Amino acid sequence: MARTRSPAYDDQREMILAHAADLFARRGYPATSMNQLAEACGLSKPTLYHYYRDKYALLVQIAEGHVGRLAELVAEIEAEGLPARPRLHRLIIRFVQEYAGAQNAHRVLTEDVRFLEEADRERILVTERRVVDGFARALGELRPDLDAARLAVPVSMLLFGMINWMFTWLRPDGSLDHETMAPIVADLFLGGLPHVSVPAPPPRGDTP
Repeated sequence: MARTRSPAYDDQREMILAHAADLFARRGYPATSMNQLAEACGLSKPTLYHYYRDKYALLVQIAEGHVGRLAELVAEIEAEGLPARPRLHRLIIRFVQEYAGAQNAHRVLTEDVRFLEEADRERILVTERRVVDGFARALGELRPDLDAARLAVPVSMLLFGMINWMFTWLRPDGSLDHETMAPIVADLFLGGLPHVSVPAPPPRGDTP
């Protein structure tokens, strides 16, 4: 007979993931041991291994879970059928808000992805590209000239440059929070977007 899972099994896995993300974010993936994680979770080490086979499995799950949730956000917002500008505005707001509750996972994705094996890293990068493409589609509809010049993705990456590194200066106990900053980021990006000019192509020389 197949062994059934405890009703609390998924909750326990999420609890372990949350503690692992916190430790990885504060100490770094290489400096965190399974002993330290078991202690943080209030579990025995054998119990911890019942849920995750090793520390690497936790790293993969944290990174893949975080970027997967971002991809889901893109799909949810695109399914709303909004025009390009309000869709892009909503994407920015929702992403900044999502990062508020996922700062540890985001830091792990940003700083510890280099410790992933090539196949796992590539799979996560593919999902990240899908996320960026969702922003680039809205941007390309809003500014077809940027899309035609193949600048929709690079400009979207500039936006992510603003969003992705907020965790380095926006402190949980500070006077500002993600909820306050979200519309500021949206206004700053969308307000400046009309002033982005498409660079003229370089002159062609007479020789190849």
